Parts: sequence; structure tokens; C-alpha cells
Amino acid sequence: MKNAFLAVFAAAAMVSCSTMSTSKVGTSQVNIANTKWTLADDVKGKTPTLNVESNKITGNGGCNSYFGELSLDPTAGNFAVKNVGATKMACPNMEVESNYFSMLNEATKYVVNGNTLELYKGNLLLLKFIKQ
Repeated sequence: MKNAFLAVFAAAAMVSCSTMSTSKVGTSQVNIANTKWTLADDVKGKTPTLNVESNKITGNGGCNSYFGELSLDPTAGNFAVKNVGATKMACPNMEVESNYFSMLNEATKYVVNGNTLELYKGNLLLLKFIKQ
């Protein structure tokens, strides 16, 4: 009985937390042009970075430097990347970089909470960054 209560409580807490963080998705956001971010997750190797300019992005994917075009609309919280290119160095853990680029390309929305940037595909959180 005690374990069942704890499981229900944990599930309710997770749902309420996920609802709170996605409630701002699709709403007006702070303009993130000319900002720099570091991936918040612990990854094996070098931590990926995201440098946002007005209409382009640059950074490091964990191994290679990358660049791409950015369509940013702060009034609706829209974020879309296209034409991402990167250097071609081989590193021990290319899976981190591959996953990072894949999620970056899928992002459609962004939310800023203080020094945190979250990228979403619909209401699904893909990437979380900390401001540099």
C-alpha cells in the first residue's frame, strides 16, 4: 500500500512538473538573438554549445564545430534551424553529437526561464541549455 501511494505521488508530481514547463510553449518569449548557451545535460566528452545570432547559429556539437540558418520568432516562441553543416573530425563518442544535431533540427519552439533555454518539438522537450 505504501509503495502504491509513493508511485501515485511520484507520477502526479512528474505530470505537474511537465505541465508547468510546457505551459509557456508557443507563447511570446524573450528574444535570444546574440546569446550563448551550453547544453545542461551531462554528456560524455565535450559539452555541446549553441551560439544564437539574429538569423544563424554556430557552436560545438561535442566534437565538431557547426553552423546553420535560424528562423526565430519571439512573439510566438518559434525556433527553426535549417542547413546545418559541420566540420568532419572523428571523435570517440560521435553518438552524442549525432543525437544533438538531430534534436536541434527537430526543434520548433523555445522557452526561456531566467538563465535556461529549452527547445521543444511541439510540447516535447528536446534540449535544455544554460546561459553562458
